[in-house]
Amino acid sequence: MKKVDAEFSLQPVPQANRNGFWKMLVVMLGFTFFSASMWSGGALGAGLTFTQFIGIVLAGNLILGLYTGALAYIAAKTGLSTHLLARYAFGEKGSYLSSLLLGATQVGWFGVGVAMFAVPVQRVTGLDTYLLIGIAGILMTATAFFGMKALAILSFIAVPAITILGGFSVFKATETAGGIAGLLQYQPLETMGLAAALTICVGSFVSGGTLTPDFARFAKTKRSAVVTTVIAFFIGNSLMFFFGAIGSIALGQADISEVMFIQGLILPAIIVLGLNIWTTNDNALYASSLGFSNITKIAKSKLVIFNGLLGTIAAMWLYNNFVGWLTLLGSTLPSIGAIILADYFLVRKGKYKKFEEMNFKAVNWIALIAWVAGVAVANFVPGIPPINAIAGSAVVYVVVSKVTVLVSETNATTEMKKVV
Repeated sequence: MKKVDAEFSLQPVPQANRNGFWKMLVVMLGFTFFSASMWSGGALGAGLTFTQFIGIVLAGNLILGLYTGALAYIAAKTGLSTHLLARYAFGEKGSYLSSLLLGATQVGWFGVGVAMFAVPVQRVTGLDTYLLIGIAGILMTATAFFGMKALAILSFIAVPAITILGGFSVFKATETAGGIAGLLQYQPLETMGLAAALTICVGSFVSGGTLTPDFARFAKTKRSAVVTTVIAFFIGNSLMFFFGAIGSIALGQADISEVMFIQGLILPAIIVLGLNIWTTNDNALYASSLGFSNITKIAKSKLVIFNGLLGTIAAMWLYNNFVGWLTLLGSTLPSIGAIILADYFLVRKGKYKKFEEMNFKAVNWIALIAWVAGVAVANFVPGIPPINAIAGSAVVYVVVSKVTVLVSETNATTEMKKVV
């Protein structure tokens, strides 16, 4: 008997295997509960007044919510992952580029996350860093191996625990900063430009957001997919930014676990740190394996083990080169999601032929040109790089697609006239 792929790595998710609103909500919240967002929140908190910080975080996560919500809509309607959706815009072999970039970066995030757990825990426990990395990597890989069901169970535990324990710590930190009045009166020693602040906010999770379809395809309805995704990025990710900013202002530490260590909440700090990273790392490992499955056609479960091992081994290197990694993510990944959105909504008017009935091009060079253009616009045009990348890629893709169709139609008409 042929073994059924419970994660539907290379096919649409059947309606019978879809999940309800609450299960999808906790999975998406778990995805956005990530320590890197707190680091970004700490940077914003140190460079902005608290009023400016609130405005930037709400604006940035609203942008992320709109971007990811649109991707979630397509995923729920088609039942397809990011990598299978990319076949429509990029072509079957062309989609390998996006899968490689997205998959590799998520393995990187996994490695960074493992080290982000091990390093602070080593400081307070004295246990060997590499031992902690090994244990954390194995446990996180084990849960990712079991797919969406394990992600949902883990998120049901982690989301309330992080919110309650982290919220208590932030409440204490707020008192240290002089209460709400003290936060509102805070003046940064070195100010940050608003454009730079919005870049940090959007760029912090736009790469992960591009992989939203990998999870939203399991939503029973399009509405559920969009609402849970927008809540996760607009509220869940914003909460991480607030944790980071308040910790930075009050105690000079952006990571809530570091704040809790200072407050003497050692065990709760380790719990929050572990669960926070675990949920996001499982999502990252899951998504990376779907990407490599699209390229290799190897079962997702086998790739989870390989990717988890690779990310664990490279954890300290990735951790020590985190800024460079973020720069790479911010400049190359938003364009992929933008091209998928432009292809679906603007070029094909929201109508995709069923996946199993499609005869995909090998490579759609228009998509690759648009991707290169988006990366170039992000890096060389003034403004907010992630937004520049999304807008640049979408515009180039739509314009070149339309021009190509017009040229093709003109040539066909000319040939018909010659025949007549």
